[in-house]
Amino acid sequence: NQIARVLPSSDSLLSHPVANLLVGAMPFSTICIEIYFLMGAIWLHQYYFLMGYLFVITILVGITSSLLSVVMCYVRLCSEDHRWWWKSFCDSASCGFWLFLYSIWFVAFRLNLKGFMPMMVYFTYMAMISVAVALYCGAVSFLSTLWFTKTIYSTVKID
Repeated sequence: NQIARVLPSSDSLLSHPVANLLVGAMPFSTICIEIYFLMGAIWLHQYYFLMGYLFVITILVGITSSLLSVVMCYVRLCSEDHRWWWKSFCDSASCGFWLFLYSIWFVAFRLNLKGFMPMMVYFTYMAMISVAVALYCGAVSFLSTLWFTKTIYSTVKID
C-alpha cells in the first residue's frame, strides 16, 4: 500500500517501562517459593533435589512468560501498536531484574557473608544467573509472540 497510515500515539500504560516490570513480576511470583529452596540449596549447602527444582522452575517460567507475552502482544495489537518485537522480549526479560532484587533480599536476611570478596562473588554469580534468566524468559516470550503473530496474520486475506 502506497498510502502512509497514521499511527495513533501510544500514551497508554502499555508503552511505559513500568508495564514491563509488572509483567516480569508475574513469572517471578509463580516461582518465588521454588527460588527460595533453590537458593538455599546453592548458597546454604542444603542439598535438596536441585535438578528437580530447576526443571520445574524452568518449565513454569517458560510457560508463564510465553502466555503473558502473548496476551500483552494481543492487547498492544488491539490498541494498534505494531512495535511488539522488543516489547515482547522486555516484558518477560524483566523477570531477571526481579530475581536480582530477590538475591539482594536473600543476602541481607538469609546469608551471613562477611567481607568484600564473598559479597563480590555472590553478586557476580547472581548477576550472571539473573542475566541468564532474563535472556531465557525474553527469548521464550519473543518466540511465542512471533509464533502468535504469524498465526493470526496468516489467516488474514488481502484481496
